[in-house]
Amino acid sequence: MLKIVYPICCGIDVHKKFIVACIASTNDKDITTYKSSRFSTFTNGLRKLSEWLCSNSCTEVCMESTGKYWIPVFNVLEVTCKITLAHPKYVKAIRGKKTDKKDAKWIAVLFKHDLVAGSFMPPLSIRQLRDLMRYRFKLTNFKSSEKNRLQNCLTVSNIQLSNVVSDTFGKSSMAIIDHLLENPNDKDFDFIPLLHSSMLDKVDDIRLAIDGTFTPEQLQKMNIILQHHDELEKCRLDLEALILSVSEQFTEERSLVSTVPGIKNPFSSIAIISEIGADMSVFPTAKHLCSWAGLTPQNNESAGKKHSVRISRAGVYIKPLLVQCANAVVKSDKHPEIRNRYLSIKKRRGHKRAVIAIARMLLTAIYHILKKRKPYNAQLYKKTDAIPASREITVEQAIFLVKRQGFSVIKD
Repeated sequence: MLKIVYPICCGIDVHKKFIVACIASTNDKDITTYKSSRFSTFTNGLRKLSEWLCSNSCTEVCMESTGKYWIPVFNVLEVTCKITLAHPKYVKAIRGKKTDKKDAKWIAVLFKHDLVAGSFMPPLSIRQLRDLMRYRFKLTNFKSSEKNRLQNCLTVSNIQLSNVVSDTFGKSSMAIIDHLLENPNDKDFDFIPLLHSSMLDKVDDIRLAIDGTFTPEQLQKMNIILQHHDELEKCRLDLEALILSVSEQFTEERSLVSTVPGIKNPFSSIAIISEIGADMSVFPTAKHLCSWAGLTPQNNESAGKKHSVRISRAGVYIKPLLVQCANAVVKSDKHPEIRNRYLSIKKRRGHKRAVIAIARMLLTAIYHILKKRKPYNAQLYKKTDAIPASREITVEQAIFLVKRQGFSVIKD
């Protein structure tokens, strides 16, 4: 028989317009009674839900994270209750026995036995910073989309600047494009004064590249794209100023995270803190944090056979950031303790798996840095990579190592 961990608890099934709550009360004889009620998702209805829980002496609540609909419920109940937010796959009811009341009851049944894995919920200050940083990420994507649309317009109009210059949106290229947009019929203008000195050896190629024609429709479209791009840039700068002011309370954590190789941009350190928080006590070990971020292989074994052990899809915001930092640091010789490990793994497992391993290494370092409040220390990794002086291997092992390096062994 399963042990009842929470004698009085509540399971909540969340929807857009209403929620269904079910309180499970267990007496001394392990007999559980269930009481269900339905509430509106308006603030007044959520207040009634809070009062209903208090009147039944229920402070332990479990609900599934349905879209964004759980956030208003969480905001109201956070003050009076301890809330466990569960991924829907962990509380999914049995097919054929699903109604709103049964869903809430099923969540309560699972939760009273402590069978629900709760999601990581940082404090309010971290959640607000996370929301701002994710919006900044979206604005950056919008800007990239507008740049791609402008590049498509240039290609359609036979303007092939991208074939000549390394950055179509550099200062020299944009000066040429602005002149073309203002004077679409002036094809033989002197563009040399607009060029940077490093591009003077490409004058002939640039003259051939800008020999194109803008249709009136493409001309208006490009002006709209550039105007939208400039507005997005202004919004992003305003948002970054707000982010810097909000993140001032985490100045110490930002300084510590910035000591990790590959994390030099201040917004990179802010993004990491906004995702994992500043308190590492919520994760028992660094492995738990790496698993939460989707940087560890899955366990998928049956009948003694291991099936796919790919990394999970978790960490959709922090994982790409850490991979980007890992790709930057493995190209540098300033951190041999990281580059050597990358090269060692790359020989056996390839570039992609090696970069994921380095990203996991960086996140592990961040975990210990924030937990111990000490900056990054490269010597700790160099000591672990050192080969023991008394290490011995057999002849067979030596032959195996030599063959793995590509040599052929000839017996005398």
